Amino acid sequence: MNHPFSLFKFCPKCGSEEFNVNNKESKKCNSCGFVYYFNSSASIVAVIENSKDEVLVARRAKDPAKGTLDLPGGFAAMHETIEETVRREVLEETRLEINSLQYIFSIPNIYVYSGFEVHTMDLFFECKIDDFSNMKAQDDVLELLFIPKAELNPDNFGLMSIKKGVEKLQTLTI
Repeated sequence: MNHPFSLFKFCPKCGSEEFNVNNKESKKCNSCGFVYYFNSSASIVAVIENSKDEVLVARRAKDPAKGTLDLPGGFAAMHETIEETVRREVLEETRLEINSLQYIFSIPNIYVYSGFEVHTMDLFFECKIDDFSNMKAQDDVLELLFIPKAELNPDNFGLMSIKKGVEKLQTLTI
């Protein structure tokens, strides 16, 4: 795929066609001087374990990577804290309420959506949940299942950063 800059032809401030690559992270308008930096979008991943040392895994209902395994998560909304994002995404996808959460690590990613490369910074969080009785797959999740942590196979996960995250989780004690 081409660099996402190739899709931005006009200055978003003045509309000029003189919107050119400034460096590997920005474009600059030669007409009005506006500089746009192409930054990563914030995205979260929830690592949820039950009392049996099993990890809650979601099967993706939609592309990209439809039908493959995933961990609950998604994009931060504007004006939302990362902690609010974790709680919202888990609730939207699983109907579960988080009791506590703790940052674990991050992985840069490229998430291709509608043919567009969205550069993301995926922030992984350990999430504690006391009550799983209300759990139900919803939103963009086809099904939810628990897999013993030791049996997680990164190759069954369709998104690059989740594969890398699962590999890293297997080496950590959380």
